[in-house]
Amino acid sequence: MHKFNFLGNEPVSASRFFQKKVESAMTAEGKAPLRSLAAALYPISLAYGAAQKLRAFAYRHRVMPARQLPCKVICVGNITVGGTGKTPMTMCVAQLVKQFGYRVAILSRGYRGRAESRGGIVSDGQSLFMGPERAGDEPYLMARSLKEIPVITGKNRYASGLLALEKFQPDVIVLDDGFQHLRLQRDIDLVLLDHALPFGNTHLLPRGILREPIASLARSTACVLTRCPTGTGKAPASGLDMIKKYAPHSPLFTSSHVPYLYLNEPAKPFSVDGTATPCLQPEIDRLAIDAVFGFSGIARNAEFQNTVKDLGFNAAGFMEFSDHHRYTVHDLSFIQSKAERAGARCLITTEKDLVRLSPQNPFPLPLIVVGVKISFGNHREQFISFLKQQLAR
Repeated sequence: MHKFNFLGNEPVSASRFFQKKVESAMTAEGKAPLRSLAAALYPISLAYGAAQKLRAFAYRHRVMPARQLPCKVICVGNITVGGTGKTPMTMCVAQLVKQFGYRVAILSRGYRGRAESRGGIVSDGQSLFMGPERAGDEPYLMARSLKEIPVITGKNRYASGLLALEKFQPDVIVLDDGFQHLRLQRDIDLVLLDHALPFGNTHLLPRGILREPIASLARSTACVLTRCPTGTGKAPASGLDMIKKYAPHSPLFTSSHVPYLYLNEPAKPFSVDGTATPCLQPEIDRLAIDAVFGFSGIARNAEFQNTVKDLGFNAAGFMEFSDHHRYTVHDLSFIQSKAERAGARCLITTEKDLVRLSPQNPFPLPLIVVGVKISFGNHREQFISFLKQQLAR
């Protein structure tokens, strides 16, 4: 099997090369080639940590005021950079709240979307009003997947909340990736922690992957371990000790990421009004026999590659892009040529990558899409009971 590491259209630039080195230093411990860089990053992380503590102190003592919306607000967030499953968890929580009988809307920043600054309605729960380039990847993905749940984008969550209240009158608003957004008060803070590495190397950015000090877990209403093998796994002992130390009164739940598959029609470009076509399992099984070529541009490309192998696909190779990479016609041609050289008869990518594909040049090969849903396993009823009790307060 061949693995291609391709970042963008051109050879890796000096800035991108340095970025990769920094990313390696953020997660590595004790590797000699990176010790000097890690040592240089450490003082910056101390300054960053001091700034985060001062900011939290200012909001805690109302030196910097936080706004409040006239409805319940649930925040789904984390304290590390990288994927912990915030988007599928946000969707899961919103769907549960809707099942409880509440009117619900989702607010998402829309990172790198053209509407990020001004904000706007991505979906009213029935129709899509923005494509992924305007809305941002995550808001668009949620909007096209959820029915009867409006999605609003914008970095000013308070303004987005007022827009949601004006247009849809929700009883509950769910914030996607909002734990650090202290300018808006929340009723429930769900903090997601990766099961295998909940705090990275325990250093703050840029020496580590922590967005803010571990002590910020004290603000959580509950912690949720994600990516557990069976939905009932446990974090490493050190991780559990840290969670209990800084969030002693927050219940701890475990969850797993359950992949699902569907086939995107190669004859049709992906568009705002046409989602991927669901495929019967026998067709997926037939394609799995042939060699597949994978590509992704997400925070954890390696996780996607492991998922493809765990699903039993015969992987001929992979191509990696940077997180949130927006694919061009040149990218798609490059992927196609690499797949053909590797002898692949089919392509496979993530649902997040699907929304960023250029609609002008659909692949001639079949394209399998891997989506992710959240499962709480044996903790499902406990989590549902917890949500109901918190919302009833």
